[in-house]
Amino acid sequence: MPVSIALLPGDGIGPEVVAAARTVLEAVATRRGEPFEFSTHAIGASALKAGGPALPPDTLDACRRAHAVLLGAVGDPTFDHLPPAERPEGGLLALRRGLGVYANLRPARLWPGFEDAGPLRPEVARGADLLIVRELTGGLYFGEPRGIDHEAGVAFNTMRYTTGEIERIARVAFDAARRRRKQVTSVDKANVLETSQLWRSVVTRVAAEYPDVTLNHMYVDACAMVLITAPARFDVVLTENLFGDILSDEAAVLPGSIGLLPSASLGDGPGLYEPVHGSAPDIAGRDMANPVGAIASASLLLRHSLGLVAEADAVDAAVEGALRAGHRTADLRGSSPVLGCKAMTEKIVERL
Repeated sequence: MPVSIALLPGDGIGPEVVAAARTVLEAVATRRGEPFEFSTHAIGASALKAGGPALPPDTLDACRRAHAVLLGAVGDPTFDHLPPAERPEGGLLALRRGLGVYANLRPARLWPGFEDAGPLRPEVARGADLLIVRELTGGLYFGEPRGIDHEAGVAFNTMRYTTGEIERIARVAFDAARRRRKQVTSVDKANVLETSQLWRSVVTRVAAEYPDVTLNHMYVDACAMVLITAPARFDVVLTENLFGDILSDEAAVLPGSIGLLPSASLGDGPGLYEPVHGSAPDIAGRDMANPVGAIASASLLLRHSLGLVAEADAVDAAVEGALRAGHRTADLRGSSPVLGCKAMTEKIVERL
């Protein structure tokens, strides 16, 4: 049965980086002699502009039927006046819930030769290689009740977690640590929040099932500080939805650009893969986007959804080779000539 991949280009630079990732996946398929089947569907502002909701029912159906889903980006300030659930970003949240993807994996590493690329001093950033495991379908983003009363001047959200939700995401983190350096840092705010107190107790209990993995706990404010003062201390960082959203974007300072960061969202069905960056409407259509985050997300797709580990390793090596050779897009510091999205993609494909 052919491998089917649903493409959701989305908004802004999304179509450009998804096209780049598709080019790489097609090159992988050609070398394997087994083509992938691609289908393209609307989400976010592109779906709203076509007169539908941010997540059209046929898009969700297609994603559920696919082996994996590759997303570009969602977001368009044109729709900021709409209620949150109806905005382009609401479509992404609905997609995550519809696919049941509860574990978000966001690796962040300092690529060789990029010691001077980011804002951190080289001696601080050197050796950074971490994986943030973020719970994706609970917490403040999904808790009920929630609402806003403009007349009363009151707004409220509910942070809620169950033991089962915490157990399953904790096991994802500990399993990942076993494949890495066998260290898990669980991040919470247990000195203030009852949800964090439950989080800490459940994670501690799950850790007993992994005697070969070292667990330590850290408050989220302390973690945010250490992440930019001693990032090499971290291996796997386990945390809830809101904290993970913030910390994973902060981790973008390590490689030098958020355009380099991929992500995988996993559950019991098709995995959802997307670069961490946003839609960047100011550079959309100008061939300025960095395709590495999307291409690295395609590598995660090969690894986690298709089990093609050697092919994923080859994509990672091709990205590293292009960066080592000094090829740079406009968001990356360096003296090399600046490449556009398409040219950078070509440099990566050449090395596959």
